[in-house]
Amino acid sequence: MNAAIIVAAGRGERMHSDKNKVFLPLLGVPVIVHTVRAFSDSGLFGDLIVVCSTQNQDEMRELLSSYGFDQVRLVPGGATRQASVLCGLRALPKGTNYVAIHDGARPLVSRRVLEDALRQAADKGNAIVAVPLKDTIKRAQPDGLILETPDRASLYSIQTPQVFDYAEIIAAHETYADRQTATDDAMLMEWTGKAVYLSMGDPENLKITTPEDLAVAEQILIRRGMKEADKPMEMRIGHGYDVHKLVPDRDLILCGVKVPYERGLLGHSDADVAAHALMDAMLGAAAMGDIGYHFPDTDPAYSGADSMKLLERVREIIAADGWKVSNADLTIICQRPKLRPFIEAMRDSLAGHLNICRERISVKATTTEHLGFEGEGLGISTHAVVMLERGGSDCLRDEKSNG
Repeated sequence: MNAAIIVAAGRGERMHSDKNKVFLPLLGVPVIVHTVRAFSDSGLFGDLIVVCSTQNQDEMRELLSSYGFDQVRLVPGGATRQASVLCGLRALPKGTNYVAIHDGARPLVSRRVLEDALRQAADKGNAIVAVPLKDTIKRAQPDGLILETPDRASLYSIQTPQVFDYAEIIAAHETYADRQTATDDAMLMEWTGKAVYLSMGDPENLKITTPEDLAVAEQILIRRGMKEADKPMEMRIGHGYDVHKLVPDRDLILCGVKVPYERGLLGHSDADVAAHALMDAMLGAAAMGDIGYHFPDTDPAYSGADSMKLLERVREIIAADGWKVSNADLTIICQRPKLRPFIEAMRDSLAGHLNICRERISVKATTTEHLGFEGEGLGISTHAVVMLERGGSDCLRDEKSNG
């Protein structure tokens, strides 16, 4: 009997999410469900284990059961990936023939890759799924000095699954459990002196590590013919408001556009009042706090910060939970200067940093007829309203219209 261990015990800090990345939606279906389905539907494995952290056991069990994967066994993981794999290996019966060890965050693995790896493992004893490197690789010193350019023809990017003879891989794991930490299971086999062989992988067998990876994976699934899960699209509306004082000797930055004026806005960052209102609206709609929480003005790291960079960071934060901006409407309130000549540049700037088409961005400017602090020229305020959506198609930025 062949078995598969799907490792899903990580936290995924680079996704900037409070939850394990394998629970994040991919075309409306959690990443781990796509991964488990690939192995379950293949019919190639008699035993299927998902290793996850103890605190996620109940959530994982309920999730897999809701998608009909009651046959999948859950095993608590360890403090490291290597320890988690060993936990999974120890849960398999001794009569297991070959075991495929796979990352839970690689949901696009194909049946062809699984079949080829198992076939090679039966022939050579193991199979490490990999793809040839496309890029030129440089080895360099910490200061950036290039030391050499390795021959790309002999270099490969390693993926999973990695398939091994069960007795050999559990022996390797037991041997190095308390001695050394390997970056993958193949390295443990190499340390034992065993010959290890590559098996051809697939460039689409990517690992979900960043919010951008989710977007790429969605497009791959759509091209494969998969549609959004049959459930209502979730939508939320958020409102943001911000105000900053006008002072001399500061640049006036609005929506990332420098506006010529004798005064600028005072703040810890570049004081882009419009961008700040927009970020608060996005975070508010996603119920993820506000910019003061994520970028406190007590942190010197944000002194003079470019608000467009912070906007991109907010986009990543909400994307990690599956949210994207559907449209945004900003109203900038100031008596002076006149902003009409800069409105289109502001729309282009926001669209570019949010990676959506400019037709979904509205920027307006108004005065207060000389009433209030805006009317007296003491400061500028902005109201922003944003709609977020989770699921559905993207309206990507049109390079032609955005310039």
